[in-house]
Amino acid sequence: MTEQCRNQIRILITAGPTHEPIDAVRYLANRSSGRLGIDLAEEAARRGHHVTLLLGPTPLHPNNTQIKLIRFQTTAELEAGLAAHLRMVDVLVMAAAVADYRPKLKMGDVDAKLRRTAGGMTLDLEATPDLLAGCVRQRTAMGREDNLYMVGFALEPRAEMMISARKKLERKGVDMIVANPLETMDAPTIDATLVVAEGTAGGTGGEITKAEFAGWLLDAIDQVQAPEPSIASNTD
Repeated sequence: MTEQCRNQIRILITAGPTHEPIDAVRYLANRSSGRLGIDLAEEAARRGHHVTLLLGPTPLHPNNTQIKLIRFQTTAELEAGLAAHLRMVDVLVMAAAVADYRPKLKMGDVDAKLRRTAGGMTLDLEATPDLLAGCVRQRTAMGREDNLYMVGFALEPRAEMMISARKKLERKGVDMIVANPLETMDAPTIDATLVVAEGTAGGTGGEITKAEFAGWLLDAIDQVQAPEPSIASNTD
């Protein structure tokens, strides 16, 4: 394998929020803009990597035409996209802000509009699947623990950020967690610390733009990712 081929990786990035329908016109969502994941995808493509971006419902979109862009709306749609594409990549960067809960809907709920009433409304919520943990299980089932590197994110209050990130790394079984404070969401900058099994793998040293962070994180992944990318062809 040539040095150029060795440096090229197939990377799957998720970005943006999920929209979980309440009825035909309303949904539960969060403030994620998808900017961070888009910047990561564009920087990875600029470096010559093969990039697939699963992007949620946001008005933003990548400008690089080399990026394979797949849009999703709900957690279920993102789950299907991950299941379909995970087997064909070397690195997963799970930057999407996935809903923890969604309305428990009955048949026909998404085809109708709930009417406003003076008595208010109570939503019955159910937990969404743990997509990152599901990806780890899929990696194990494929026998690819040594050549599929997984990066998750922990968005937490700053005071408990590092403790939560460490617990998430151990609980999910991923290779790296990007710990970042709540104010990162929908902001132009990020102040992040990388958590790996051996401890921490460095931090940004303060706030940097998300475009700058994209290059910084990809450099960090290159440094700590021990396995050589597999050479199976991408058939999708």
